Amino acid sequence: MGTYGNEIFPLLLLPLAYLLFSRTEGYLSRESFPPNFIFGTSSSAYQYEGAANGRGPHIWDTFTATQPEKILDHTTGAIGAGFYYHYKEDIDLLKEIGFDSFRFSISWTRILPRGKISGGVNKEGVQFYNNLIDELLSKGLTLFVTLFHWDCPQVLEDEYGGFLSPNIVNDYRDYVNFCFKEFGDRVKNWITFNEPNIFASYGYDLGLHAPGRCSKYAGNCMAGNSAIEPYVVLHHILLAHATAVKLYREKYQVPQNGKIGINIESQWYVPKFDTPNSYKAASTALDFMLGWTLNPIIHGDYPRTMRSLVKSRLPKFTEDESKLLKGSLDFIGLSYYTAFYAEESTTKSSGTNLSYTSDSHVVLTAEKDGVPIGQLTPIKWLNVYPKGLKDLVLYIKRKYNDPPIYITENGVGIYSGATLEDALNDSSRISYHRDHLSYLLKAIKAGANVKGYYAWSLLDNFEWESGYAIRFGMTYVDFKNKLQRHMKNSAFWFKKFLKKDATVFIE
Repeated sequence: MGTYGNEIFPLLLLPLAYLLFSRTEGYLSRESFPPNFIFGTSSSAYQYEGAANGRGPHIWDTFTATQPEKILDHTTGAIGAGFYYHYKEDIDLLKEIGFDSFRFSISWTRILPRGKISGGVNKEGVQFYNNLIDELLSKGLTLFVTLFHWDCPQVLEDEYGGFLSPNIVNDYRDYVNFCFKEFGDRVKNWITFNEPNIFASYGYDLGLHAPGRCSKYAGNCMAGNSAIEPYVVLHHILLAHATAVKLYREKYQVPQNGKIGINIESQWYVPKFDTPNSYKAASTALDFMLGWTLNPIIHGDYPRTMRSLVKSRLPKFTEDESKLLKGSLDFIGLSYYTAFYAEESTTKSSGTNLSYTSDSHVVLTAEKDGVPIGQLTPIKWLNVYPKGLKDLVLYIKRKYNDPPIYITENGVGIYSGATLEDALNDSSRISYHRDHLSYLLKAIKAGANVKGYYAWSLLDNFEWESGYAIRFGMTYVDFKNKLQRHMKNSAFWFKKFLKKDATVFIE
């Protein structure tokens, strides 16, 4: 592995596309990017849809009802952005801005309220997704559909512990089989799971997300085991993913002519000091965040660093499971928001108070010598470091066999502002997207196999532990006034950027 952040490619190896779509330095437009490059926005069912009474309960319903103190403003996603009722006008807005694509997730319990096929199918829920798909296609938009975005049916959580049990694999397979059969004639891009690494760590190590499990020493939770459960949950997710991909490839892929992948969130890690230990720490941090999910899918097993540090607490794959996993994707969806400095922890493990967070023996900090790694934002974990996106996709190219990549989430949260006028003037969001797109273009010119970019998000929505207090949307949603939509300045910026032959200046 080469030096972090210093990607060196001989001139003769630069791709021909560099010459074909290179633009004048200092300017950026959609035509700066390769032909057929997709621009879209992402969403998820619980954050967007609302209409909670039209589906079965899932773990986020229970979590927000029983542990409201873990949500910044003590709210729930029961209303979301009201997308269930407003999807037509939202799709019109998406089209007006000039986006090519929309990524959404299917709510498992809106299709199967009791979690299983045997529990019955909700025809109204199926009809909603059919209507949504048809509306998107009628506007000429490309669909990316996520099959699981953190909303495990509560009935399966009650019956056998949800993703803590291997039983989830068969129930997930039955659910996705229904989706492939019902929607696959029109949906050509499937994502099996959204950010399983975040689902496992925040839900079962830190207890900050549903189902809110962790050890007492790791957080404020009623039950859980931070040393074991995150690894068990992600292990079962990987087996469910591989099972779904096998099903899709054997039964649906050829007749439906589609693709299937998985979405992973990863930060970028910069060695805090120019020392071998800091470089090793940055590499280890990447293995624990990105490699935890991606290494088994590409190479058939967890990273060796995880095996050596987590030891027997890290589950093992059988030979058949490893074969099932290896190569089980057509593309990678990548969520990127920020970066951290990494240094080796000087604290030695005593064998007690173990957790996924501490197992890497890496200390992550957002500043060095009192200087932040990037521009500060209202979100404590999100400093603006656009170069990290470039470094990350080139790292994936080198280490993971150059897979096709879609940047499926990238964005920044901002507080609402005292007035509507303040909220609409989101200049920091404009600079965030502009700078990340600029660095992404540099990565593509250096050979990164990136096929599309999805902003998070079109609409303000329920932002998990931040509730509605932090807004990621380029469209303001007035949660106090009939969910009215107002385009922010960032939406107008994208409208200009996506317009043919238009350019925007890179400051």
